[in-house]
Amino acid sequence: MKTAAMVLTVLLLAPTALAQQPDQALVEKAKAEGKVSFYANITAVEPIMNAFTKKYGVKAEYTRISSPKFVATAITEHAAGKLMADVLQSPIPILDMLKEKNILASYRSPMAANYPEWARTDDRITIFGIEYVALIYNKELVKAGDAPTSYEGLTDPKWRGKIVMANPATHATTIAWLVGLREHVFKSDDTWMKFVKGLAANKPMFVASFGPTPAPIESGEKPLGVSMPKYIITKAPAPLDWARVSQPMLGTPRGISLASSAPHPNAAKLFMDYWLSKEAQQMLAKDVGEYVLYSGVYPPIADIEKAKVLPIRELSDDETKKWAAEFKKIFEAN
Repeated sequence: MKTAAMVLTVLLLAPTALAQQPDQALVEKAKAEGKVSFYANITAVEPIMNAFTKKYGVKAEYTRISSPKFVATAITEHAAGKLMADVLQSPIPILDMLKEKNILASYRSPMAANYPEWARTDDRITIFGIEYVALIYNKELVKAGDAPTSYEGLTDPKWRGKIVMANPATHATTIAWLVGLREHVFKSDDTWMKFVKGLAANKPMFVASFGPTPAPIESGEKPLGVSMPKYIITKAPAPLDWARVSQPMLGTPRGISLASSAPHPNAAKLFMDYWLSKEAQQMLAKDVGEYVLYSGVYPPIADIEKAKVLPIRELSDDETKKWAAEFKKIFEAN
């Protein structure tokens, strides 16, 4: 009976174990192609690129393209027959637009089995993480016990003139985040709108995107901000921490896809498999502070494994324009 149980256990675990090992024939084909080109808007991924090259002997070339330029760059190069990317990575709204233009290829990586089912329902896009948003503060200026314990805490008058955030009238992700709070956190439109107006009344300082949000917090110019926990890692040893709010954290899903015109299709598959592997996702979490969806992998940020992190939906262009105008009116009126 014990022997039979052991055999059964091995058989049950075998698919997972095998899923961690790339097909050797694919590795050889990728080596023959020599390199893989990766277009992405994510930063600080050089350790993953270098590890892939060392592991498989296939040169990994990384081109960072900012979110606002990503779609135009990919579409223009694809239309001209000059898209050099084999693999593309970006927030899901960008990949969805590229999918509509037939720029993405179908590929289901065997590594996708290690991710939640909702993250791998599209055969052209695998979601591997969430670009999570939180309340970040300077722990030399704000005691942990004084940090907000809920989003409503941002409306406390004690934070008037002390908050930094991306401009909710122009920054699409902040617009989607605020709408996400309406849909996932607040119990009614009235309580949500009260929160938005209360935040506006505290006169936050606006910056263009999330990228510049940590600088004023680091310097102490603004002790608190709507920012990203990953900066606790990438800005270390800056005195940053995150407010343990009682509600879920929200963020835009991040995905990865193969290009339909990939110059190196086998190297592309091998790279995507590696990117989705535990080894690479551990690097992404540890070195970049990203919130990844690989089971059991978390960034080394205190208590982050206890947080509930939810993906927000993509807003339509009309919704984005509507709420941009509404938020502009609200924040300018206060």
